Amino acid sequence: MLSSSRIYTEGDSMAKQQTFSNHARVDPPMHLFVFPVLIANVGVAIWIAIHFRHDYPYLAHWSIVVSLALLIFALKCRINDLKLQDRIIRLEERLRITALIPTDQRQHIPELTTRQLIALRFASDEELAALVHKTLTQNLEPKAIKQAITQWRADNHRV
Repeated sequence: MLSSSRIYTEGDSMAKQQTFSNHARVDPPMHLFVFPVLIANVGVAIWIAIHFRHDYPYLAHWSIVVSLALLIFALKCRINDLKLQDRIIRLEERLRITALIPTDQRQHIPELTTRQLIALRFASDEELAALVHKTLTQNLEPKAIKQAITQWRADNHRV
């Protein structure tokens, strides 16, 4: 969904206000260069293996193995970055919710799923308590949580 997303960079001080419709993040070096090159590399390795299978059978097959390993390595790096980010967001949001909701509701914080906490990070401090209550009572999905936010709290430093 590249066309509807805003590309955010580290030093993007002139970034347009983040909303539900433009909060998706694209990392140009990774999404627009590394992944396409590694996917093309798998195709080239297969082409080489087919066309040079008689001259260099082991080398041709080895190039496929290496190209697949590089692609899987890049994907795993990206997935691990996202998992770590999710853990940090989960901790950060639990601390923020604890500070902002009434004391009698704090025992329900563990009922929020990681995906719900990740979605709640976009809610402003003013509307967070009401949105947490609504999420817990209606078991809102992340998309519904984000759509319910009226005062968007931007997160421009995502992985």
